[in-house]
Amino acid sequence: MYFYPKDDTPGCTTQACGFRDAKPQLAAADAVVLGVSPDGVASHAKFKLEQKLNFALLCDPDHAVAEKYGVWGEKSMYGKKYMGITRSHFVIDAAGNIADMQVGVKPEASVELAIASVSG
Repeated sequence: MYFYPKDDTPGCTTQACGFRDAKPQLAAADAVVLGVSPDGVASHAKFKLEQKLNFALLCDPDHAVAEKYGVWGEKSMYGKKYMGITRSHFVIDAAGNIADMQVGVKPEASVELAIASVSG
């Protein structure tokens, strides 16, 4: 499961398309990908269609799930502070335990690290 700030932005598109393209490797390890952001259903549907995403995108408009995973918090851009999601991913094993987590991960690195975690 990965958390990303916003549909259809450069870093989030890179991360989503990376997971899309890695589906064969992830499926070989019996892994399922879920993307989570605060965006709504319509935004997710558009993003999924435009990028041909082959996994579910979950809506977390009140950031309750992001808060439970500790990836919702204060951020800053150009000196302005705001609340948002920290790009992250969690590998959850068959027993429901967190087997690996990367918080504050770069979009390109997220997919590679997730593949390494489920493959090893």
